[in-house]
Amino acid sequence: MNDFWSSWLEAVRFTCEAQSVISARLMLFASGAPNATEEAELMIAEKIFAFANAGLAAEQALADGLGIYAAAERAYSPLQRAVHANSERLIAAVH
Repeated sequence: MNDFWSSWLEAVRFTCEAQSVISARLMLFASGAPNATEEAELMIAEKIFAFANAGLAAEQALADGLGIYAAAERAYSPLQRAVHANSERLIAAVH
């Protein structure tokens, strides 16, 4: 049961962090900041890179015979790192 709650709490934490990244980017775009165009380009490039890495991680886990749950965990890791890095970068830029 503890695994359920830790997974649930991680999902909530990830969702909140992703929402904060979205909000920070929307504020940047709405304010007409001089770096808004670069941020939009970076956003697209990072998504492609993160999802490609997630797919590769899941494929490798399945190829290693680790099962669907391990594949899902490994696919989540690159997405989690990307969101966390964006959150830290955007929050540092605001302050």
